Amino acid sequence: MTARSPFWLAALALALVLVPIFIGSDFYVNLASQILIAAILAMSLNLLVGFGGLTSLGHAAYLGGAAYATIYLTTQLGFGQLAGALVAVAATTGLAMLFGFLALRATGLGFLMITLALGQILWGLAFRWVSLTGGDNGLGGMVRPKPFGIDLGNPDAFYYFALTAFLIAFVAIGLFVRSPFGQSLQGSRDQPRRMRALGYDVWLIQWCSFVYAGCWGAIAGLLYAYYNQFVSPHALNLMTSAETLLMVIAGGAGTLFGPVVGAALVVILKNVVSAYIARWVMLLGAIFVVIVLFMPEGLVPGTTRWARRALARKRPASAKAPDIAAVQEHSA
Repeated sequence: MTARSPFWLAALALALVLVPIFIGSDFYVNLASQILIAAILAMSLNLLVGFGGLTSLGHAAYLGGAAYATIYLTTQLGFGQLAGALVAVAATTGLAMLFGFLALRATGLGFLMITLALGQILWGLAFRWVSLTGGDNGLGGMVRPKPFGIDLGNPDAFYYFALTAFLIAFVAIGLFVRSPFGQSLQGSRDQPRRMRALGYDVWLIQWCSFVYAGCWGAIAGLLYAYYNQFVSPHALNLMTSAETLLMVIAGGAGTLFGPVVGAALVVILKNVVSAYIARWVMLLGAIFVVIVLFMPEGLVPGTTRWARRALARKRPASAKAPDIAAVQEHSA
């Protein structure tokens, strides 16, 4: 990470820790928990879209797959909370291994279509396999765990639980993309032929990154199951994948903070603005069009670019005068 990264991470962590104290309302604390869960899912997808150049429309498979697995294991098969969580994440990561093996046989639009098809297959299974998934009625009966005796039924407690998972995900993904392996992933995105010529196995790099992204998507699904205590085919449908992709693009693909900002934008519009505007999806679409027109790189990089321009314009002319004088003297 850069020298300033620890400072920004510490500032972000402190601000997030203080959220329940300043908000007070259980509704908005729960909303903040939803944003953290969505941010983990968006950051995991950003590994593929932003850093790997692999646009996926099936990422909801890992959210819904882990949610279904943990609820089924704990409510139907009698697994304990910890065992159910570990098995669910491991099984969903295994699913990502399979999906990555199939999807990475294509590139570009072909990769996009394969991930879409695989995600829709899972959605169809969840919708039709009623004896296992409950069909359209979904699976319920989930009880939130009590780690170290802490009751996660309390909104503040669950928020801090989700915040801990979010910070771990943020640091882990940040270290991953800045590691030599993460740099090779970005090299495979930008210059795949040159990477192959240098002896790198581009397919293996992309597959390992696909599996790593699926693992974090599974952890987001685990938190989703704990939060809602219920899962239905809605968690697996195309709209969920599209919303997650929108979070990444709107916030700024290829940045660490971008998916977090995008997740906050989409979740707030979905849960708060929708209470006042019936056609909030149209508003979301309009905001997305504005972002694409004026900040095509996303909100975080675009805002940073605008801020730098504003600071450059406000820089006093006197600060530049000595430099000009020095150049004239040197020329003379």
